[in-house]
Amino acid sequence: MKPTRKTMLAAAAILVIAAVALFVLPRLRTPGLLLTDERTGRVYARLPLEDGESFSVTFRHSVNKSDVTEIYERRGNEIWLTGCVYYGFGAGVAEELDPSWTLETGANGEMILGNIEQRMDGLSYIVGTVYDHILRIGDRSIVLNELCGKNCKVRFSIG
Repeated sequence: MKPTRKTMLAAAAILVIAAVALFVLPRLRTPGLLLTDERTGRVYARLPLEDGESFSVTFRHSVNKSDVTEIYERRGNEIWLTGCVYYGFGAGVAEELDPSWTLETGANGEMILGNIEQRMDGLSYIVGTVYDHILRIGDRSIVLNELCGKNCKVRFSIG
């Protein structure tokens, strides 16, 4: 039986819809936080993150062995460091403050740096082999060791 003109038009329409769904719609979605392997480019996750929304990464500092939480904000297609919470001084944590930064002491003795306002041109973390890195967006927590594996260099970007 020979296909009718209606059947051929329907098949063509289905192909056009499939092409739009596969190639156009993914490019139209709102960019979010993109986590990729810095060495290979492999995408680990694309997480919803609205413009103006914050996220944080908490890890155990390798030198002073205390927790550090770095707080970031999405501003358009950029990531900005806006704050940091830590529990002890030592190599790798701020010992001198920029005059524009704020410093408060929390109820548990933590030092809370605010108003940092530093654009991050290349934000990456090497996922810990002894301690882990925890990504928090809103109420969601993601253990980077489980997502990416130990010793992986994870790049954070907006995409």
